[in-house]
Amino acid sequence: MQQGFPMARAGEVIGLLGGSFDPAHAGHVHITHEALKRFGLARIWWLVSPGNPIKTRGPAPLADRMRRACALMQHSRVEVTDIEARLGTRYTAQTLARLQQRYPAVRFVWLMGADNLAQFHRWQDWRQIMKSVPLGVLARPGDRISARTSPAARVFASARIAGPASALLGRSEAPAWCFVNVPMVAQSSSAIRAAGGWQS
Repeated sequence: MQQGFPMARAGEVIGLLGGSFDPAHAGHVHITHEALKRFGLARIWWLVSPGNPIKTRGPAPLADRMRRACALMQHSRVEVTDIEARLGTRYTAQTLARLQQRYPAVRFVWLMGADNLAQFHRWQDWRQIMKSVPLGVLARPGDRISARTSPAARVFASARIAGPASALLGRSEAPAWCFVNVPMVAQSSSAIRAAGGWQS
């Protein structure tokens, strides 16, 4: 790591899993393992965000969320980072643009749960995100139909890669996206906070 940024080799395919991780939990770990297996990724970076622009309530302090995420996510091909805080970006499109400038020879894949695809059209510059990096979408309980019929899925229907060909995603040119059904861990950060299992 150099100046707080992860090292990456030219031509490497790196998945990016962004979020507040407030707190990180077994579900995040599970979809990370599945993404490594399904999308032809060399590694995955967790992007622990300073705060979610869509949410009105602020998350727990970044240092606390980073510490929990690092303790939970133990894998030689996964790195927990605070890249967005270091870049000073708040929105995914901005983060991706800056990462592509910093790592011009690296291929990035944006990872998300199906629940995020269902409301992806509400993200700032979502069309630009789709055009800049491939998207790997992992199904979560209850979100499969709404995600596959979402505005983003319809607008970019011709760019969809079939699930059985998911390993090709990392080497595909954007726009490209792939929706895979995986066994899911029905756990959420909001449920953990509501149960008092995480103090912000």
